[in-house]
Amino acid sequence: MESACGRPAHTVRESNSVRESYSARSQEYVDLFGTMTSTHPSDRALVCSWATSLAGPVLDAGCGPGQWTDFLARCGLAVRGIDLVPEFVELARSRYPELSFDTGRFEELGAATGSLGGVLSWYTLIHHDPSDIGTPLAEFARVIRPGGGLLVGFFEGPAVEPFDHAVTTAYRWSVDELGRELFGAGFEVTEAHTRSATGHRPHGAITARRRAV
Repeated sequence: MESACGRPAHTVRESNSVRESYSARSQEYVDLFGTMTSTHPSDRALVCSWATSLAGPVLDAGCGPGQWTDFLARCGLAVRGIDLVPEFVELARSRYPELSFDTGRFEELGAATGSLGGVLSWYTLIHHDPSDIGTPLAEFARVIRPGGGLLVGFFEGPAVEPFDHAVTTAYRWSVDELGRELFGAGFEVTEAHTRSATGHRPHGAITARRRAV
């Protein structure tokens, strides 16, 4: 069954559930993760290094309260942020009034085909069912120009599997499995990073280039 807007109905339901779950705990999330001081130094270094390789405007897909959007702007990029959660977007606008933030879905980014130099998707696909993750990846590929960059942060594991995230069900991905999804969407993986630390879930990050059509 499809929704009136042409998307599978179960995808719309899942998206609404994620939005509602984060809306209900938005202040808790902001208190824990809403500043750059909560991020790992190596992640900041990776994102900044990736940013210097890009040309053209960039989208922070799943910007939350805007800290990574501001970080990218400070790295010299023209950037805007989108997020499913209205509370996050309102807070981002109040914190960083010089930047642009909108409420939106990753499946419909509202950008012209080939108009972006890159997309940052930092832990923003973690709640997508593996059977549906190709949809936002295809949308990222649509809006990123050939040669442009994608950076994905995610929970890493030996296999694709769900787990009980504090907000709502999330998924672990192996680098190889997510890399295959990226390739299928039109990207070439350029780097992969993983990190494990006591008391933290294993972390993964993949940088990729949009292949020429």
